[in-house]
Amino acid sequence: MTDHTGSDGRPTDPRWDPPPAEAVVPEGAAPGDAPPRALVRSPLSDGEWQRLHPLTPLLRGGLFLLVIIGIIVANLRERLIELFLPAVTDLPPGVIPPDPVDFILANNLILIAAGGALAVLIVLLVIFRLSWRFHTFRISDDDVEVRSGVLFRTHRRAPLDRVQGVNLTRPMVARLLGLAKLEVVGAGLDSNVKLEYLSAKAAETVRGDILRLASGRRLAERGVSSPAGSAVQQAADAVAAGIQGIVDGEDFSDAEPESIVRIPFGRLVASRLLSGSTLMLVALIIAIIVGASLSTLWFLFTIVPAFLAFGAYYVRSIARGLRYSIAPSPDGVRLTFGLFTTISEVVPPGRVHAIEVHQPLLWRPFGWWSISVNRLTGRGSTDSTTDPFAAVLPIGTRDDVERVLRILAPALPPEEWSLVFRDGILGPIDDDPYVVTPRRVRLLRPLSWRRNGAVVTPDALFLRRGWVRRTLVIVPLARLQSVGLRQGPLGRATRTATLAAHVIAGTVRTSVGALDRDAALTLFDDTARATVAAAAEDRSHRWAG
Repeated sequence: MTDHTGSDGRPTDPRWDPPPAEAVVPEGAAPGDAPPRALVRSPLSDGEWQRLHPLTPLLRGGLFLLVIIGIIVANLRERLIELFLPAVTDLPPGVIPPDPVDFILANNLILIAAGGALAVLIVLLVIFRLSWRFHTFRISDDDVEVRSGVLFRTHRRAPLDRVQGVNLTRPMVARLLGLAKLEVVGAGLDSNVKLEYLSAKAAETVRGDILRLASGRRLAERGVSSPAGSAVQQAADAVAAGIQGIVDGEDFSDAEPESIVRIPFGRLVASRLLSGSTLMLVALIIAIIVGASLSTLWFLFTIVPAFLAFGAYYVRSIARGLRYSIAPSPDGVRLTFGLFTTISEVVPPGRVHAIEVHQPLLWRPFGWWSISVNRLTGRGSTDSTTDPFAAVLPIGTRDDVERVLRILAPALPPEEWSLVFRDGILGPIDDDPYVVTPRRVRLLRPLSWRRNGAVVTPDALFLRRGWVRRTLVIVPLARLQSVGLRQGPLGRATRTATLAAHVIAGTVRTSVGALDRDAALTLFDDTARATVAAAAEDRSHRWAG
């Protein structure tokens, strides 16, 4: 089902699944360059201005309608309580306190009230309709563009060669209506471009088109361009493409790939229970018991909110890990998760700037690990929400970790994989290749001084930390922005330094401290030279050619 509308703004088919129709071209807008026909499959990706799904105003204005309903319910709460729960009210049976409904009935204002409600409804419908008509998007050979606003116009543009990923989100209500919203992740602050909403099938197809166009810019350099010439020539090209499609067979490149990791429900629940939040909950219970024994009744008022907060955290984290999948695709790594709100993203190659494999102490007996990444999210500086795709593997075994790392860091050669598990995650062992904290300053890292270290290869910088919480950070040198050394007063006194890899900010901490000063200087020089060489040879961001 596609989301194509005619030039009059109305769907050309009641099922919103029409053939390609006349595109929407706002007044004064210059037509965009049509994308190469070989790279797009949706009629929405034809380089012309299009409109979103006709049900978009209903979903985008739903919050406002909920606020209005809440105000109405708040004003009628006494009447509703008396009507449905008469046992909990102190009023005599049949007595209903005055409210706006009584006032309207007593003053014979029924027609005026109904007319006012109808006028408000009409105004809202007109506003929603206008916002939908003036909200258009275009997918050209160079950009994804969105124009919105009635009185104050906004024009957002995401260059295809700067696309860091494409999110597809399906909230619960949108899923019931068969809709989804698409978010093109840009390469700067507040640079994301959102398409809210498209039908689920159209959103999936458009996402594939955007990713192919982002990689297809390299195909253009090899002679693939948009069709030109007379109508007869274009018709001949279309027939030739159709015949070639019959020869090649059906293209399944947009199909959902099979996940390389399966997370059992029991393991997911156990991993959330064996976490730092559970330790905080146990501490809270102990504090409550102590407070109750001291007869501090005021302390008991915090019990219910605290337990509700912990319960919400557990439910949200477990629901988020359900329906999890991660799989390689022709356009990158595809991540999907979420039970109530399903979120899916394709991260193109070369967009992961740091990878962290970590293992909390409580997971160690079971051999479980988790993987997080740093990547560009395109969000604004005022957006305080966490990146939902930071944890690319919520919980997994060693085999799961190896499979995920191989698709996140495909450039690592076989001889460097020993630095990941044998020497990195499980190390140190004999003949440890990592530069570690010297014995003379082991009091700076009393438990982890043997594990605390770093090593650089021609492809990546490996940072190893922690004994209680084992951590290994992999920084692809092609993504490294710069490398630095820090030395404070304590470092100068002990002749130690901190090595820091500067990449995109995120949940992964890309530094390791308490290294020998001379060894850190050597690592600094080796990393700088290797980074220049890796960046010069890197072609991972040009995955189509």
